[in-house]
Amino acid sequence: MNKGQFIAYLAPQFGGNKKEAARAVEVVFDAIVRNISKGEDVTVNDFGKFKKVDRKARMGRNPFTGETIQIKASKKVRFLPAKALKEVIAGSRKLGPAPTPPAKVTSVKVVKKAVSRGRKRR
Repeated sequence: MNKGQFIAYLAPQFGGNKKEAARAVEVVFDAIVRNISKGEDVTVNDFGKFKKVDRKARMGRNPFTGETIQIKASKKVRFLPAKALKEVIAGSRKLGPAPTPPAKVTSVKVVKKAVSRGRKRR
C-alpha cells in the first residue's frame, strides 16, 4: 500500500473527502518525522515504536572488488513492532472488525408555513 492508496482507504472515514484524509495522513507522518529527528521515540500502542539509532563507523567489504572499505557513522530509523502487531501477523491473534465510516447525516428540508401579514383574504 502506498501513500495514495492509504489516503483512499481513509477517505470514507472523512465522509469521502480525500483532501481531509490526505491532510490527516500528512499531519501524522509529519509528527512522527519531527519527533524522531529530535531524538525522541514515537510509540503507538498495539502497533510499534519508531526510534532513532546511531550506527558506529565500521569496516566493510566492497562486494564487487572484495576490498576493505571504511563505512562512516550514520543515523537510521528503526521500527520495532509491538507484541500485538506481531501476534496478528503470525496469525495467533484475530483482528477485530474494521472501523466503519460515520453515519452520513442527511439534510432535512425545513418547510416554513406561509404566514399572512396584514389582513386576511377571503
